[in-house]
Amino acid sequence: MPTRAIERARPLLGTTVSIRVDCATEEDAHRAIDAAFAAVSRVHALMSFHEAGSDLSRLHSAPPGERVIVDAQTAYVLGEALALAEMTDGAFDVTVAAELVAWGLLPAPSGQAMPSVGACWKDIALDEGCGVRLRRPLWIDLGGIAKGYAVDRAIDALQSHDVQHACVNAGGDLRTLGDGPHFVAIASDEVEPSHRAVLEIGEASVATSSGRAFQATGTGPHVNGKRRTGMGLTASVTVVAAHCMHADALTKVVMAMGERSVDILGQFNAVAHVQDATGHWTQVGTSV
Repeated sequence: MPTRAIERARPLLGTTVSIRVDCATEEDAHRAIDAAFAAVSRVHALMSFHEAGSDLSRLHSAPPGERVIVDAQTAYVLGEALALAEMTDGAFDVTVAAELVAWGLLPAPSGQAMPSVGACWKDIALDEGCGVRLRRPLWIDLGGIAKGYAVDRAIDALQSHDVQHACVNAGGDLRTLGDGPHFVAIASDEVEPSHRAVLEIGEASVATSSGRAFQATGTGPHVNGKRRTGMGLTASVTVVAAHCMHADALTKVVMAMGERSVDILGQFNAVAHVQDATGHWTQVGTSV
């Protein structure tokens, strides 16, 4: 039976999320897209930095040392973030939210204690029962990993509705479903459009981080500046991996660590494409 392509978009996760599916009927397509948007909205509600009812806001409002039960999804993403922090010796750090607020990249939370100077990922204790304790006051921002996770959950929702071919794109963090080839253009603000690359992928995830945030701030979202020894300030990093959560986070790891990130990329079967200010591309890591 022939299929038809249906695409819809919605503002979520601080960006525009678009979902395109190929289905036999328009009714099936809209039903699947509704489920995918619901999955993304759930992640947004749980992991928002500034919404009062989110898991992060509840954590930030709790006294240091108090155990806060978070949703299993939040616990999973936080656990992955802490694992990456350990792998990178803190180069990837989701406790940089205070700096992001100071730079105007995040809204200042209201009614929450200011983070302690020097607080970092090591001050977060996560247990197997989805309990989280903050040893010192700090602010967590999962924006550098949760957007990719939301894309993965959207793909899961589409698959549960028997969608075989689709693409979910959350502001440049995207994942494809179904055999390729899928052609993904890598946008960059630093070079002329003629220098932009097009990746040919199969069923995979792609995420890009621009060096503009690094240039403006001296570090970048979710990257600890004191441990940053990697790419130049104007670099753009695109990572291809199986899961969008990992592709999303690994762009920051490569930006921070450069060639030193090869072994970490290998653990996720991921490859990075790095662009400098002149439009020149280099590859870090080799997927298998």
